[in-house]
Amino acid sequence: MSINLEQVGRIARLAHIEISPTEAAQTNQLLNGILGLIEQLQSVDTTGIAPMAHAQDVAQRLREDGVTEKDQRESFQAVAPETEAGLYLVPRVIE
Repeated sequence: MSINLEQVGRIARLAHIEISPTEAAQTNQLLNGILGLIEQLQSVDTTGIAPMAHAQDVAQRLREDGVTEKDQRESFQAVAPETEAGLYLVPRVIE
């Protein structure tokens, strides 16, 4: 699959990009190079190869899930205007 200069111009118009004829020719070559690489990748026989989520099959090192901070709720709520049953009470804003 390849594209021509007319298609490059149409893509530039759709993207609202002003492009000179020289830039259009260079862009045409670059896009055709990219499309050529894609065709090469698609031509590779991948039968029998399982899909991968990542190129390296490694496990993430995880730390143990544990409490690292002490409970300071009482001291935080001591300075709050109003609390009840461990909750902050705020004025009603929606009737």
